[in-house]
Amino acid sequence: MLIAGIRKAGTFASLCLLGMSLGACGPSDGGSSEKDNAAGRANVDATTRGNANDGSNSRGAADAATTRDVISENMPYAELGDELVYGYFVAPADMFEPLPAVIMIHEWWGLNDNIRAMADRLAAEGFIVLAVDLYGGKIAKNSAEARQLMLSVVEDTELANDNIRSAFEFVSETAGAPKVGAIGWRFGGTWSLNAAILFADELDATVIYYAQVTDDEDKLRPIESPILGLFAAKDISMKVRSVEAFGEALERLRKDHEIHIYPGVSQTFADPTSEKYDEVAAADAWRRTLEFLDRYLTVDES
Repeated sequence: MLIAGIRKAGTFASLCLLGMSLGACGPSDGGSSEKDNAAGRANVDATTRGNANDGSNSRGAADAATTRDVISENMPYAELGDELVYGYFVAPADMFEPLPAVIMIHEWWGLNDNIRAMADRLAAEGFIVLAVDLYGGKIAKNSAEARQLMLSVVEDTELANDNIRSAFEFVSETAGAPKVGAIGWRFGGTWSLNAAILFADELDATVIYYAQVTDDEDKLRPIESPILGLFAAKDISMKVRSVEAFGEALERLRKDHEIHIYPGVSQTFADPTSEKYDEVAAADAWRRTLEFLDRYLTVDES
């Protein structure tokens, strides 16, 4: 199989070559509505208010030791607007067969060292991980730059949708993953939920950390993916009542979901680079994340 051959050859070169030939996954579904665009801009404003004092450094997660050796490569996974899009592809070093894949979506800073470190950490648990780039290679150095980059995505959500479609095709078809999940934090958590909507009956697991969510049942109804939502009670950009409404909508729709709201912590509690980092809540959330992904992405080989 493809990944086995790559591992035996000791390089990702053949996968890179395949990646170079990739384009967006099929035609777009049309532009976003003005209502969606307004909601997106409101999301940008809320995120900016809640995280204006955070920095974009990469300490913490980048220094954490992984439980297993991994191999990684900056790899093209899409061609959008005649430009190759590069993500961070990482897998266990001792992998000989295709493993379940997780599409990882960065926070508002972009695909920085912290997200790469989180991808390493997750891959060490037995997954292949593709950390995508919705910012075209740009990384924000401060909250003002992060705000502008988020707005650029809001203003062309279909380009971001095509980016996620390409990532899904890359891990499922090119890399041969038998099951695929998505995970994201804050801005990336919102896009993780969007991925569940884009791949309503194809995505196998969705993890959302303290993101802007919705209780719009028309949008949530098509989702078949199980959802794990991890939120902060003191998040000033996403009120607890909104999270509860999201959970209630999923309950009414009889969706497979778990929602956890951590008391006494703020948004970005799981980000070691944030002044709001909470080690206890972060550890519990990571445990729940791994248990959830193991439950829904593990392939039954019996």
